[in-house]
Amino acid sequence: MRILIYILILGQIAMATQISKININNTEVPLIYELDRSLPIVSLQIVFRVSGSIEDNGSAGLAKLSASMLSEGSKKRGSEGFANALESRAIHLSAHAGVETLVIEVDSLKEEFSYALELLKELLQEPNLTPDSFTKVQTTTVGLLTRKLNDYDYVAKSNLRSLLFKDTPLATQTSGTIQSIQSLKLSDVKEFLSKHLGISSAFIVVGGDIELDRLKKELQTTLSVLPKLPPKVLPYFSVTADEGNTTLVRKSEQAYLYFGSPYHIKVDDPEWYKSRVAMFILGSSGFGSRLMEQIRVKRGLAYSAFSRAVVSNSSSYFYGYLQTKNESLDEALSVVVQTISDFVRDGVTQSELDQAKKFILGSEPLRVETLSQRLSRTQDEYYRGRKLGDSRTELELIRSLTLDELNAFIKKHTEINSLAFSILKGEV
Repeated sequence: MRILIYILILGQIAMATQISKININNTEVPLIYELDRSLPIVSLQIVFRVSGSIEDNGSAGLAKLSASMLSEGSKKRGSEGFANALESRAIHLSAHAGVETLVIEVDSLKEEFSYALELLKELLQEPNLTPDSFTKVQTTTVGLLTRKLNDYDYVAKSNLRSLLFKDTPLATQTSGTIQSIQSLKLSDVKEFLSKHLGISSAFIVVGGDIELDRLKKELQTTLSVLPKLPPKVLPYFSVTADEGNTTLVRKSEQAYLYFGSPYHIKVDDPEWYKSRVAMFILGSSGFGSRLMEQIRVKRGLAYSAFSRAVVSNSSSYFYGYLQTKNESLDEALSVVVQTISDFVRDGVTQSELDQAKKFILGSEPLRVETLSQRLSRTQDEYYRGRKLGDSRTELELIRSLTLDELNAFIKKHTEINSLAFSILKGEV
């Protein structure tokens, strides 16, 4: 009965959420749209592809800082005036950059959406790229990074990225480093935005209480200020690390252990659904996972431990984390290595597969309850080059997955045994 319910729900989602096109400056821009009248609100995202930190070009943190500059409002109103205009109408407008994309978000009440788009157009036409705003954002970013120097979890995780993707744009966190941010100039931000905020690299995600015809008309007017720029190709980076580790010693009562390895699977791999089940059993299912069972339940070495696969358009890798006592570090590291080795060699049990299926299939309706969840699902399918509704097909494949099929998949991926370790520990 539960499986029938989620199939019906997903069938309704596939009908409600649609992908169409909108013509802006003689460019066909993809538009992901869902009409939802449950609340009088509208949510808009403009996603610019190949515009995240992967485009920093040696200036780590440039994309994220440039996105932060867009949150400083328009030059016409200034930061404070723009913020007041938004607040007076209960409008949210912000920008942020990840690894691959830069995203501008707008949320408002239905009756304020037209005004929200007027403010967005004003921002896109002439953002507040002034020396004062740049100094403010730069100083704030440096302050944040300075505080993170004492966040040992952040430091250890950053070092793992440096290990796994040495000499690539993925080697640093999207925020950059103190040195890289301090070396940036306002001209760098202006150049970055001028080369990446183009209509040809964008796609649009909208949901809420607004008709599609009205939406297209208003977006055509708003986004007509964006130039048509040459398309960019998203690069792909493989894990470069050899097995080994890097260790930092700090004044810490705990040891922070991050581990990672190559993982040879891509976003369009037809066996992705098998990966989802395998990684759930190994380390992403909480107390039911292999890692948690071996590290916490059986040995009491850590409060929690997890691992997961990160598979994006620009990279694919396996990583995990735990925190333990300094004196338990060597044992914990050994257990991680052995647990992953046993997993790859022996696969999983029928009981583990049954429990994974029960959770993944049973919890699916909870993942598509809200408008934002449904839009995110469709956005992810589109961005990964998948057909609308592929997530529903994936669930059916998981439901029929056999133990032999899953274990054959697991045993092929011996590369996850090639672990690199980023360790931060105190003196014992």
